[in-house]
Amino acid sequence: MSSTRIDRNGPTDNRGLAMARSIRDVVMENAGESETERTLSKPTVDALWQSGLMQALNPRAAGGIEPSLSDMIEIWEELAWQDGSTGWCGIANLPSAAFGAAYLPEEGFEEVFTAHDNRVTMGGQFAPNGQGQRADGGFRITGRWNFGSGTGHSEYVAGGFLPFENGAPVMGEGGMPDLRVAIFPREEIRFTDGWHVTGLKGTGSFDYEVEDVFVPEYRTYPLFTREPHRGGTPYRLGIMPITAAGHGAWALGVARSCLDDVMELAQSRQRMGDATTMAGKMTFQKGLAHHEGMWRAAWCLLRDTNEDVFEQLEGGAELTLEMRADMRMAATYATEASREICQWAHLAAGTTAIREGSRLERAFRDMYTGTQHTFIGEKTYLDAANVMLGLADDLPGL
Repeated sequence: MSSTRIDRNGPTDNRGLAMARSIRDVVMENAGESETERTLSKPTVDALWQSGLMQALNPRAAGGIEPSLSDMIEIWEELAWQDGSTGWCGIANLPSAAFGAAYLPEEGFEEVFTAHDNRVTMGGQFAPNGQGQRADGGFRITGRWNFGSGTGHSEYVAGGFLPFENGAPVMGEGGMPDLRVAIFPREEIRFTDGWHVTGLKGTGSFDYEVEDVFVPEYRTYPLFTREPHRGGTPYRLGIMPITAAGHGAWALGVARSCLDDVMELAQSRQRMGDATTMAGKMTFQKGLAHHEGMWRAAWCLLRDTNEDVFEQLEGGAELTLEMRADMRMAATYATEASREICQWAHLAAGTTAIREGSRLERAFRDMYTGTQHTFIGEKTYLDAANVMLGLADDLPGL
């Protein structure tokens, strides 16, 4: 079991984490430029590719290393600690490509990945905001999606949709609609922007739409699938649990940056009228210890919950509804704890944390933007409670 303390420069056998650490200077130097451009800067995107990180989460057949879920969490936490926008793209671009590489049928995989030597950046919105009328060999899709994270620098864009045939939704197993994800080449997308926001400004999370665009069925896959065409245990988890782990890890990385930065500031910062630096004030010391403890508890819950499920799957177990509820609950709690930590650090830092260019200022904005995401909202707790109380037979969205 790894420590609750994170050594940013200590030895690691996590190849993806080593890749993430290798681009730290580039990411941090370009964080401001990414915000100005409203999408990740070119040096940052180049560094993600040159390090190998952009495709690291892919199945090996698509140039990836197939990291375990706990390894993914460490990668995402590191990227978010460096910069919230880069970390957010880490939980958007990296899994989006991995999902496509794992779940697309062979012909789609060859067209999207093999034909481009697996150098594929992918982003988008998986919510089924499109409708796909079944046509010969595929679907004619019309839809509008908001907040397409990472699309500012993506060659392919994902869009969730509901298939229709003869004027009625296509139904899948268990009486549920056959919700699917379509993969569009960038040139088929009309971007409508919309990304003028408080935080996460550098993520290029643009709104986009398509109208009557034909997508062959082999360039789609089921939204809730847990049956990969390629790759091992990570992809048997499906989209929802991996996405949840990403949100929790992202929040903890941003919160960790706030704790680290306010501790450094406390050594020299002395507010007007105070007899000592922040570090010498008992109120600061109490707040620091309390919120450090909160961070460690949330980190352990997220890591241990996901690690336990992953190990069970490695041993041949099936992913149960109870496992999925636990993973989602851990991610939501980690996010809520991280928001409180960032708020405390922002207040403790005083005027330093309101100056543009300060990591504390940017992290505060990023956190309060990231926590608005519906994926880690109140409904997660309600769904988890229904599972705990035996009131739900299945909840595909967990």
